[in-house]
Amino acid sequence: MNKRIHYYSRLTAPADKALIAPDHVVPAPEECYVYSPLGSAYKLQSYTEGYGKNTSLVTIFMIWNTMMGTSILSIPWGMKQAGFTTGMCVIMLMGILTLYCCYRVVKSRAMISSVDTTTWEYPDVCRYYFGSFGQWSSLLFSLVSLIGAMIVYWVLMSNFLFNTGKFIFNFIHHINDTDAVLSTNDSNPVICPSAGSGGHPDNGSMIFYANDTGLQQFEKWWNKSKTVPFYLIGLLLPLLNFKSPSFFSKFNILGTVSVLYLIFLVTLKAIRLGFHLEFHWFMQTEYFVPEIRFQFPQLTGVLTLAFFIHNCIITLLKNNKNQENNVRDLSIAYMLVTLTYLYIGVLVFASFPSPPLTKDCIEQNFLDNFPSSDILSFIARIFLLFQMMTVYPLLGYLARVQLLGHVFGDIYPSIFHVLILNLIIVGAGVIMACFYPNIGGIIRYSGAACGLAFVFIYPSLIYIISLHQEDRLTWPKLIFHVFIIILGLANLIVQFFM
Repeated sequence: MNKRIHYYSRLTAPADKALIAPDHVVPAPEECYVYSPLGSAYKLQSYTEGYGKNTSLVTIFMIWNTMMGTSILSIPWGMKQAGFTTGMCVIMLMGILTLYCCYRVVKSRAMISSVDTTTWEYPDVCRYYFGSFGQWSSLLFSLVSLIGAMIVYWVLMSNFLFNTGKFIFNFIHHINDTDAVLSTNDSNPVICPSAGSGGHPDNGSMIFYANDTGLQQFEKWWNKSKTVPFYLIGLLLPLLNFKSPSFFSKFNILGTVSVLYLIFLVTLKAIRLGFHLEFHWFMQTEYFVPEIRFQFPQLTGVLTLAFFIHNCIITLLKNNKNQENNVRDLSIAYMLVTLTYLYIGVLVFASFPSPPLTKDCIEQNFLDNFPSSDILSFIARIFLLFQMMTVYPLLGYLARVQLLGHVFGDIYPSIFHVLILNLIIVGAGVIMACFYPNIGGIIRYSGAACGLAFVFIYPSLIYIISLHQEDRLTWPKLIFHVFIIILGLANLIVQFFM
């Protein structure tokens, strides 16, 4: 529809309004959505083509708010995998690299001088340079990021719902759940759920009392990997079948509240626990990991999705009142996101109590290192659970728009088509929550896959082609951008060997 309207408007002189599309065929502002897979998904308010209304401060906050999301829960684990010093360096370097690639996305429309690109989004630029291959490949990688994010959400919602129910049950029956796992014995307990299960996340984690029938029944019907993921189906599957998700977009503020509360939680825990650090560059000790570890690509995979906003950055910046400040505002937003990730990663890693626990106990979701009886963590899980339950239908709607809209030309061809698609997406989430509930692994695989196209290959390749067409391509620029593409390929390939 957008391409057709744009084509009609070009058939006459700019002063002739005869073929300008009437308002009733132009999508209403409430139908314009922006999203970052593991960040926020919400309606773009006051979206008027070509007329920005937001100040630089609002634009910076929108970018930060859109990018921040559940990947923040895996940053401490990624830092542990890379080593403390290496992890900090990798976060900063990935922030700079993804910022540059995002800058190339922002400038990509200006490289096309033969066509009016005012109304174009990034997929239009890909289609211009790569034809139908660019269109369908961008669709494929966009769906990978969306479905990967929805799987992560399902795993996390199962986790949070399980721990919420466990907190309520333990509170009613006065059960101390830290006795069943390796933990610290102070007023701020930290646990190591994977200590007794070979390093894999603990799916049961309930204390077993042979003579307590009530607790046995609770453990049987309230299990993190065997029952809770299925309970979510009855709650979320009907929400996915709504024709419009506009109701859920009203809760976008919950994403900001959740992130701010996590920052508060981590700060308070760090103050209470203190810092526990020893520096060993290459040697693993009983309680500490080396500063340099060869598993650091696992962190780069997580960060590729954590810094991913390339699919909607043009849309966000269109509403900036001062377009000449776009690059500055984008850079400031990336700096703030980088500092937020560093803050969370450094505080959780440094304050993790070693000894008595080893740093290798840091879980892929750092909230799992706090017992379900911890009040502050319980509040964080409630916030995140409700926020994810409102964002999940939005992501499902966006996946429906992208897939069914391209294949059938209609985002709601029938309830049967929508139901089949939603069953596939929900089924994938349930299977992963039951058999591979490792959000760090899911994030790094999907991040490296979708980042390969949107972050590394397309921005660099489009820049190389545009410079070549203008006879301005030099060897240093060619080598540098080919190197970025190689980094993206290596980032994806190495994930399967870690």
